[in-house]
Amino acid sequence: MIPFTVELFSTQNDVQTIQTQWHLLKDFKEIFRSVTGMEKLVVCPYKRPNALYRLICFPWAGGGTSQLAQWGKLFGSSIEVSSVRLPGRESRLKEPFAKDIATIADEFSSVLLEELQEKPFAFFGHSFGSYISFAVALHLKEKYGLEPFHLFLSGAHAPHSEEFAPIKTVSISDAKDEDILKYIEILGGTPSELLQNEDVKKHLILTFREDLRVLQTLSFEKAERNIPFSCDITCFNGSEDKSHDVEAWHDLTSGDISFYELPGGHFYLLEPSNEIFLTKHITKCIENAGL
Repeated sequence: MIPFTVELFSTQNDVQTIQTQWHLLKDFKEIFRSVTGMEKLVVCPYKRPNALYRLICFPWAGGGTSQLAQWGKLFGSSIEVSSVRLPGRESRLKEPFAKDIATIADEFSSVLLEELQEKPFAFFGHSFGSYISFAVALHLKEKYGLEPFHLFLSGAHAPHSEEFAPIKTVSISDAKDEDILKYIEILGGTPSELLQNEDVKKHLILTFREDLRVLQTLSFEKAERNIPFSCDITCFNGSEDKSHDVEAWHDLTSGDISFYELPGGHFYLLEPSNEIFLTKHITKCIENAGL
């Protein structure tokens, strides 16, 4: 009986050791995420390690992570939501702004790669964020053979459309600060009290200017007979916003395309009723993807 007792005791120790090592491994992974830049580049205030899917959000020009990262509390346990953080803002304030969109796509693809390989993921982007999400998705597909199973794009033209071309001709360097500020105010989405703070206003104008400069570096020409994606694409737009060439997104995927117009202007998605519609619809699309 003694040998059996010793063996049982040893087995229990082995189990405890394995459990301890597993918890240490999880702790190490969190530390590693922070050290390697994951926590710097991606904000996820509502972590769901057991979620079946990931939704990565890309904010608008001049924006940070605060709004879209908070979507995490609106989704169920099956979806973990995070928002990307570009250089030159928030905890990356002291970093220089990105020099071009290709640099952003490469940085986020390399840092997110391991996470994105673990479970199915979708992208959501609004305005400038739509173009960044497209560039990251394209880079992932071309370099790693990996793509989101769904692209949710809001307030944006297809990048190869004629309507996108004028964006690249705007003279950002010659634009006056007051003109940029006026444009920001017309678009909406920025609380008026923030614009009363001179330091905040100055940095917002600088960030917006730099984001537009980055956007102008987006270069994509669809090759004949080459369809880059196979994922589904859903396009959203505000009813009072300027019209966007969303039909041209048909050229970029062999998957299904759908379009929704919601009441409001360019920042329609900040309206609580629209936010509820978006999160519910995105949840339905993700959970019904059959993955």
